[in-house]
Formats: sequence, C-alpha cells, structure tokens
Amino acid sequence: MSGQSSSSRRDSDAFGGADSFEVLKVPPFHYLHVLDTNANTVSVIIGPRTVTCLEHQKVVFGPAKMVIIPPRHFVVVENPIMRKADPKDPLDVEIDKYGQYKLRHGDQEVRLEQDPFPLFPGERIVGRIEPLQVVEENCALRLRAKRDFKDRYAVDARTGQLIGGGLLRRAGDEWLFKGLATYIPQAEAEVVHTVKATILRPNQALKVRAKEDCVDHEGHKRKIGEEWLVRREGAYLPDVNEILVEVITATTLEEDTALHLRAIRNFRDAKGVDRTIGDRYMLTREDFSEYCPDVNEFITSVVKVTVLNNCQWCVIANPVGEDGTTNQLGVRRLIKGPAKFFLRPGESLDSQVQDVIVLSADEAILVRARESFNDGSRTRQPGDKFFVYGPREYWPPLEAEIVRYNIKAFVAIEPLNLYLFQPQLVVLAGGALLFLIMFYEQPVAQIRTAKRQALLSKNRQSTSQAGD
Repeated sequence: MSGQSSSSRRDSDAFGGADSFEVLKVPPFHYLHVLDTNANTVSVIIGPRTVTCLEHQKVVFGPAKMVIIPPRHFVVVENPIMRKADPKDPLDVEIDKYGQYKLRHGDQEVRLEQDPFPLFPGERIVGRIEPLQVVEENCALRLRAKRDFKDRYAVDARTGQLIGGGLLRRAGDEWLFKGLATYIPQAEAEVVHTVKATILRPNQALKVRAKEDCVDHEGHKRKIGEEWLVRREGAYLPDVNEILVEVITATTLEEDTALHLRAIRNFRDAKGVDRTIGDRYMLTREDFSEYCPDVNEFITSVVKVTVLNNCQWCVIANPVGEDGTTNQLGVRRLIKGPAKFFLRPGESLDSQVQDVIVLSADEAILVRARESFNDGSRTRQPGDKFFVYGPREYWPPLEAEIVRYNIKAFVAIEPLNLYLFQPQLVVLAGGALLFLIMFYEQPVAQIRTAKRQALLSKNRQSTSQAGD
C-alpha cells in the first residue's frame, strides 16, 4: 500500500475467537480513507498518526499526499464537502445522520492558497493546479454568470474598492474584469473570452453600437441599437453591452477642400446647429481643420475650390438661395472672375469654367437670345439672333447663347476702321460696286467713329439719287 511506513498483523484470542487487526503509520501531510464495513461509512484520517484497523475496518484509499496549493495558484474541486460555518479543524465538516460526509453533489468549488488539505470521499480534482491569471493592462476578461450568486470580488467602478457583501449576479449576466489585476476565478462564473482595448490616435474616433440599454463611459443613457462616437484619445475598452463598429479617421480640410454632408436623423451637429433628417450642408477649413463625421451624418462628397481669374466666368445651376440651405431649382447664376468659392450641396457647374471672349476689331460672334432681356442697346426677344462685334471683351449673359464663334470680317479697311461682315454685291449706277452687310437688323458696315459714319451716310444718299 503506497505511503505506508510500517504495518503489522497480529492474532489474539478474544471472546473465544481469533480477531485480526492491522496497524498503519500515516506520515505527515498524508491521509487515507477507512471504510467501516459495519456502518458502511468512510472516514478520513490525517497524519501524522498511527492507525489500527480492526476487523470491520478496511483502508480503501491511501495513504496519499494532501493537496498542496502554492501561492498564487488555484484548483477546482468537484462535489466539494459541506463545511461548518467557522471550522477550526479541516475535519470539522457536515455529516448526515448516517455518519456520511455531506457533499454538494454536482457543484464545484475553487480553492486558493491554503494549508494542505485532504480530499474527502466523493471529492475529485478537476484538471490540475493552475496559476492565477494576470490580466494585462488595457485588457479585460469577459465573464458570464452560470447561475445566480453573490460576486465576492465585484469592484465599485467609482471608488475601485470591493463592494461590501458582494454584488448579486443573475444567471446569464455578463461583465468585465479589467486589468491590470489578478483574476480570482469563481465556480459560479466562466470566462467567455479576453477583450483588448482599441487604441485611438489623434484625429480618430470609434463608432460604438449599444447591444442593450446601457450607460456609456460618459454617463449618457443609450438605447439598444443606438450608435455614438468615442473621440477620446488613448485606449478604449468597450463595455459588455457595446459593440465596436469601426474606427473612423478624420478628414483633413485644406484651404482648397470642403465637405458636403447629409443628416440621416435629427441631431445637433458639432457647430451647435440643429439638423433635421435629409439636411445637406457644407463644412470648410474655417469651421474645422479636421473633421470626423458624427454617426447621424455622412460625407456625400469632398469638393475642391473653384477659382476664377479676372478673365473667367462660370454658371452655377440650382444655386443655394439667400437662406443658405434651400436650392433654387431651375435657376442659373452667372459668376464672373476674379472669384473663389465652393459649390454648395445641390449646386453644379452648368458647364466648365469658361474664358471671357476677346474679340478683335475684325471679329464677331453670332448670339441667339434664349429669353427676353436687354443687352444694353435694345430688348431682345427669345429666338432673336444678333452679332456682337469687336474689339471688346464679351461676357455671355445667362439669357443668351453663342451660336457661332470666330466670324471674320469679309472686308477690313483698317485705316478707316471699317469692317464688313456677310457681304452682298450690289450693282449701282455708273458701274460702282458697294459691299453691304445683309443680316437681319444689322447695319451695312461697322463704323468705329462718327466721322466715318457720316461718310457712309453720304454715300447712301448718292446711291439713292442715282436710282431715281
């Protein structure tokens, strides 16, 4: 028999018969189980001790070494013994009316560093003696209660001290055990997994969604499914009722960039402006140097600044009205340079940025009116066609469109500053030839000075008299 230091068997006459007995020496920190065959009960004997086994007694286990738990270790015992309220002896345990040790059958008990102890009949070690787990900093263990119990190691989040009397946990409850600390396991709880903190760098935010109704790290009440941003730099350890959605990096706003955003629900933005669902608005560097959109909005586009020099122009379609929010649908606005601006949400360039039309003295363009307007000399009706002559810079109005570019003069008499466009040959008396401009309401010739205009009038009078 293992661990037995010495044994002897002797016979003696008693009551007219022969009784046999066995003497066992139990070493220190050893124990054995002895079965009483008369009462059919098993008792535990702890050494150092010399045991004399009578005829109705039988050693069924041991001698065996006691269980020794080193510092910062633990062991799980299945079917643990039921101990008295304040036992002074390791054998001071609960016994039923039949003399059997009372066990918590089907239960488990976690035992930490203590004096060596024996295993009572029915007790069993699950696994092996394990070191206590040290939870690293910025990490946590996600725990789940297997049944209702009082958590003896629950810590008050505000004070960091143990809660007196423990904290009642319900079956299925989950909570975090945060590091840096040593985790002391409890039989009523199980480790689900290890949670690691998310590191937020400057200009980053963490989108979080509530798994259940909860209170966030800032003390705000959150509803199930609600999302919010954590903008705090450093390590963030999500609570058990929080789900990490994504890490958002802020968009840097330069002098030549702007953000178009749309609200997806009613909220108050970072500028303190109340937004309603569907609102579209713009942010520039004057508002923020870096911007991380809220969960209640999203970036529709990043736009570049439009720059016009003093010889450029453009047309904005659907410009924003005076209220700064509503687009004037179907309206067009002419912008002349020099100018620098961002297109607001809903606005677009009717065409690309155009250069101003520079006409030399012998050039003209053909223009058609799209709607009624006054060009400075007369009122034009829709569909009217007319020439615009050089030399000049021509800024096309919104009410007109250019039909033909680069029309050159048919005859150019530069000393007289006389240029003829669209000529028609007319035979006059005396065989003289004269080129006339024949296009709608346009004059016969484009005369640049009053003196040359008078000369042309005199020639017209002479032609009329010859015809008569």
